[in-house]
Amino acid sequence: MDFNSFLTSLTTSFVIFVVLMLAFAWLSRRPSNYVIYYPNRILKGLEPLEGSGSKLRNPFSWIREALSSTEADVISMSGVDTAVYFVFLSSALGILVLSGLVLLPVLLPVAATNHVKLTNDTTSNGTFSNLDKLSMGNIEAKSPRLWAYLIGTYWVSMVTFYILWKAYKHVSELRGKALMSPEVKPEQFSVLVRDIPQVHEGRSRKEQVDSYFRTIHSETFYRSMVVTDNKKANKIWEELEGYRKKLARAEAVFAASKTTGKPEGTRSTNRTGFLGLIGKKVDTMDYCNEKINELLPKLESEQKTTVREKQQAAAIVFFNSRLAAASAAQAVHSQMPDSWTVTEAPEPRQIIWSNLTIKFYERKIRQSIVYVIVALTIFFYMIPIGFISAFTTLENLQKLLPFLKPIIKLNVVKTVLEAYLPQIALIVFLALLPKFLMMLSKAEGIPSVAHAERASSGKYFYFSVLNVFIGVTVGGTLFSTFKNIEKHPNTIITVLGTGLPANATFFVTFVALQFFVGYGLELSRLVPLIIYHLKRRYLCKSEDEMKEAWAPGDFGYATMVPNDMLIITIVLCYSVIAPIIIPFGVIYFGLGWLVLRNQALKVYVPSYESYGRMWPHMHSRILAALIIYQITMFGYFVLKEFSYTVILIPLIVFSFLFTYVCSQKFYQSFSATPLEVACHEVKEIPNMESIFRAFIPPSLRSEKFEDGDQFEDALAQFSRTTSSI
Repeated sequence: MDFNSFLTSLTTSFVIFVVLMLAFAWLSRRPSNYVIYYPNRILKGLEPLEGSGSKLRNPFSWIREALSSTEADVISMSGVDTAVYFVFLSSALGILVLSGLVLLPVLLPVAATNHVKLTNDTTSNGTFSNLDKLSMGNIEAKSPRLWAYLIGTYWVSMVTFYILWKAYKHVSELRGKALMSPEVKPEQFSVLVRDIPQVHEGRSRKEQVDSYFRTIHSETFYRSMVVTDNKKANKIWEELEGYRKKLARAEAVFAASKTTGKPEGTRSTNRTGFLGLIGKKVDTMDYCNEKINELLPKLESEQKTTVREKQQAAAIVFFNSRLAAASAAQAVHSQMPDSWTVTEAPEPRQIIWSNLTIKFYERKIRQSIVYVIVALTIFFYMIPIGFISAFTTLENLQKLLPFLKPIIKLNVVKTVLEAYLPQIALIVFLALLPKFLMMLSKAEGIPSVAHAERASSGKYFYFSVLNVFIGVTVGGTLFSTFKNIEKHPNTIITVLGTGLPANATFFVTFVALQFFVGYGLELSRLVPLIIYHLKRRYLCKSEDEMKEAWAPGDFGYATMVPNDMLIITIVLCYSVIAPIIIPFGVIYFGLGWLVLRNQALKVYVPSYESYGRMWPHMHSRILAALIIYQITMFGYFVLKEFSYTVILIPLIVFSFLFTYVCSQKFYQSFSATPLEVACHEVKEIPNMESIFRAFIPPSLRSEKFEDGDQFEDALAQFSRTTSSI
């Protein structure tokens, strides 16, 4: 990539961001768009715009509001998980700022003042010498100037250790404070029990669970809820909900027709066949009412059958205090590891019910199979990633597609291809993965959405590091020098080492495209805005349909965190080799903090709360990125034939030791609720019936009776029946 293409990419990305920011400032002031730009505030009953009216509002006031917001503001609007995510962004930003304060004024002059003639083997094909002269590639082998880079490697590592230690301590305090809250949370009074042994003949599953826990926790056990096979009930319930939505839509259309057409109104009709396209034509409201009346008794009958006859080998067990539930979750209840497995219960809204009944050894087998699939996916995905890396230079593009030479020679085409094609292609490839990885994570038998997102995030991180960072570096270098390696196989290590500075410019533009265009689209929310207005104009008729159209969703940590981890890995690994990348990393995390702060306070609504449970995974992956950086620097110093390279070995060892110490000191309080935290009293006596009912699946809730009564009556009747046999 030549210097003009680099400037073109950077300038146009910046212009796009400015345009998108101005579009946001204008669009967010229009009342018809409030549900897109302020849904979190609206759902909490707050005014979309604080202070002055929309017409007098400063178009850039969102920046001041984001900067002046506190951590407590974020927690109150979006929860502890979001606050912890901002700790991660702040930590990454702090690492890069403190590193850059030393590396930029020291290493850039060291490289720039070293008068060495750059060759095609040590630069970006000799076409980007203006920036190559500022990199470590401009330092010849065995040069005393390499001492500055070795010290810089130590500096970045020590800064990372310091900031991560403080961040882990801070997040631990945040988590503890949230768990000590006097608010009553159902999951804190319950545990999840899996791998329940086979029930003896003549006893019900509920009697088995109640008897077991009443014996062990005689004073604190409250009651249990046996997990059931709800597939048939879920199907009926979903069908019933579909007709209710259809009825609400038909009623809304009928009401609207009274004001725009005939006074008596126009009733909508539909066909009863496939997709409403064929079959008998009927009145929609009458048809939906008829179907609802038909499905209600069917659902009630299936609910009773499910509760009595479809009990599974898992249960939610409730205790009368938070301390008792926390103690039970941490205790070993059975001599065998595959029996009576007790863990903390997830939030009711994030339970993956179908996974609760998967047995212990089946979960282990599923996990192993998923790991193999992920490994194969990573390996085979390197093929398209390797081809993408071939587009990082026009020389490689012409070798791959010779027929494009006449087109590529055009200056406009050449500039656009070099500036955008490789980065956009890579981003598109990465966008195809998250749903697949989430599906694999759920297939492991993971019991909660939060846990599945953590698992998916980890898979995505390994994928992005191995395929994007290593794949682009290695693939691009091998592609451009394949003939040389074929003739001289013993030069492969040298070739790969010199490929690091050669690919620095690709990653600089990749990072720039991510923060300018990516965060510009995030702030402006143009895609959700367009979709909402199209649905509002042509599809939405009822109030519920309108709410569904502008529902903001949550941050989506399963994709956001790995993307951020990829950036921190890239910037760390190139921080000493090409320090010019550090300002781009600072802008990425600084701009991300600012834009996402606005989104957290006004837009996104969390779908679950795990009280910062994601942090240990964030922390360990930043350290993984640091170790990759240290190993990369060690290898590069070896290629530079620097005799003091061995000094880096203690640094790598210390990184592993630091990881171990952090895990031993902090992780236990994240994997389980400390008893000194759980012993804090709640502000009011908890309503245990409400806690119990919070865990009843929607398809098993009764409309005629209290949910808890229905469950208890059905189970009691079932127990009496089986006992008399």
